[in-house]
Amino acid sequence: MKRTIISLFSALTLLTSACGPKDGEYTFRLLTTNDVHGHYFDSFYVSEGISGSLMSVAWYADSIRVADGAENVILLDAGDCLQGDNAAYYYNYVDTVSKHIFARMVEHIGYDAVVVGNHDIETGHPVYDRLVETMNVPFLAANAIRTDNGKPYFDEYVTLKRHGLNITVIGFTNPNIKSWLSPLLWSGMEFESLLPDFAQKTVDRIRAKEKSDVVIVAVHAGTGRGDGSQLESQGLDLFRNLEGVDFVVCAHDHRPVVHQTDSICLINAGSHCNMLGYGSITLKVEGGKVVEKTLSADLMRLDKSKVDKKMHALFRSEYEAVKAFTLKEVGRLNTDLRTRDAYTGMSDYLNLIHTLSLEATDAQISFAAPLTFNGHIKAGTLVYNDLFTIYPFENQLFEVKMSGAEIKTYLEHSYDAWINTLDADQMHVLKIFERADPRTGQSRWSFGAPTYNFDSAAGLIYDVDVTKPFGERIMIRSLADGSAFDESAEYKVAMTSYRASGGGELMKKTGIDTDRIDERVTGYYPEIRNILYDYLVEHGEIDSATISDASVIGQWRFIPEKKAQAALARDMSLLF
Repeated sequence: MKRTIISLFSALTLLTSACGPKDGEYTFRLLTTNDVHGHYFDSFYVSEGISGSLMSVAWYADSIRVADGAENVILLDAGDCLQGDNAAYYYNYVDTVSKHIFARMVEHIGYDAVVVGNHDIETGHPVYDRLVETMNVPFLAANAIRTDNGKPYFDEYVTLKRHGLNITVIGFTNPNIKSWLSPLLWSGMEFESLLPDFAQKTVDRIRAKEKSDVVIVAVHAGTGRGDGSQLESQGLDLFRNLEGVDFVVCAHDHRPVVHQTDSICLINAGSHCNMLGYGSITLKVEGGKVVEKTLSADLMRLDKSKVDKKMHALFRSEYEAVKAFTLKEVGRLNTDLRTRDAYTGMSDYLNLIHTLSLEATDAQISFAAPLTFNGHIKAGTLVYNDLFTIYPFENQLFEVKMSGAEIKTYLEHSYDAWINTLDADQMHVLKIFERADPRTGQSRWSFGAPTYNFDSAAGLIYDVDVTKPFGERIMIRSLADGSAFDESAEYKVAMTSYRASGGGELMKKTGIDTDRIDERVTGYYPEIRNILYDYLVEHGEIDSATISDASVIGQWRFIPEKKAQAALARDMSLLF
């Protein structure tokens, strides 16, 4: 599975620098991207305007190479490359014969290494294994360990030879992958936490072996708080604690930021090719050894209109293939779908997701949440691109055994993430907060928690009492067909692979060990977007009356209705 990849440039440099670096000063530019999420092309396919893209990254990278010399530029990506846009989806699952377009693009642009992200693993073995076998750029994840022999599943690192100096890039993927993704997607692997000492031991071992003059740790993890408390966000922890490392490049949380001291820099370039991480390191060499280092880090906002024209022409036919796929008509929608409606009660958007989940499985109950904060799909003819708006993630559908008591507890925790208890001191029913927008400085209202974790249930008839405290809010009256709901009985519940694997921690809060979720899973089903597509092929349309059949999906509401609706109206006017 592992590949040793040495570019022609690196091989020639190795031959001419066997005796080490000459005395003098050498300055290298470190360019970084992360969370590209399939933004390969500078087009939205279905509307005017341009998006951030790898084509823009190529223009900037080449410009810097011209200015500073190609041998002085290092270009890295910190993961989540293969999911999030139609182009990625098309070459993941539709055209599986051609060499993956991402592999071809990063080779063309001249990336030195790419890190494996959690959404790259989410594409499944056939996709990322194909990339490993065909991409002539190292795909790094030193903490993804094979269960059969204890060795890394992907490459651990790559050492670049520049001016007789050894520049080592060590890559780590997100250690929290098993909490989000189905074990089917990462079978044969375990993911090690980078703390307390896995990353340091890896750095020490590789640095000694490679006699590294510069060490860059690129990790698909968020910046985090730096207090060791967040398994998925260990960037700042590494920045504060790693020794023998010059740069930490992190990712995952889509939050552009830099930190630096005299001896180490951290770069997170945000997401979607909107920014380019820009680091600089100057080495002073005396007697063939590095005696001094000067580092800096910054972010460069990219002008989306500046693209590599040669690259634009080279990949034109691939773009046209993706666009044709994107604009393919797949059915009709007879009602607008708005995700914001899910915050105040039942909504056509969630009714659709629940209907798909219950029809595709043998489950009596479904859990689902609004997947975008304020998504809107207009009634009319649907093209395939609209399915990405309705369901933006590659989540699979699971059927899981839960007791009635666990279902009630689960719902208590879910609603507690997004509603308050109305009383004399609390007038907001939604858990919203006023805060300054860091980009504009203007005050705005927002939820304190991610809305994609605000699950409601279908298959039940229940009330949510906004005057009651956590633990007493949910009153389940019956199943959707009117039969009794029994807290001691066992039910089959449809939910996403993300939720079943621990995403959002609702299962954990319910007391369910997601490390052993396979003991509860009674059915694995395709990705939910594919289920939606199959539904449209069969029915031809999404009809509001059909997806709102109370005998299937049941009903829920906030009570007391008059008091709840008045407070919800106030809160929604603040949010929107």
